[in-house]
Amino acid sequence: MRASFCFPIAAIFPLVFATFARLAIGTLLMGVPAYAQTYDPNFPVCMQIYGPVGYLDCRYGSLAQCKFLAVGRSASCIVNPYFAQKKPAAPHRSRRGDQGADF
Repeated sequence: MRASFCFPIAAIFPLVFATFARLAIGTLLMGVPAYAQTYDPNFPVCMQIYGPVGYLDCRYGSLAQCKFLAVGRSASCIVNPYFAQKKPAAPHRSRRGDQGADF
């Protein structure tokens, strides 16, 4: 007589369920969007809002403006580290040099 090797369904179900649960949880965790840069480089000041959903709001032209709008909120104003400042123009140099001098 030949022995049949058969798992009962009750023994297989926990293994299948555990594998499915791991895949489902892994898929959900991998699907969370990642935010890149949160600082807007066009404005020099950001308001950092604290709370369950904290975020940075970078749309202020000065610390005074930001502080005025932060009154009564759980927030603070910070200087934007990624603000793209305009570089001062290099001093204009003449291409002629010392052409008028006779030596």
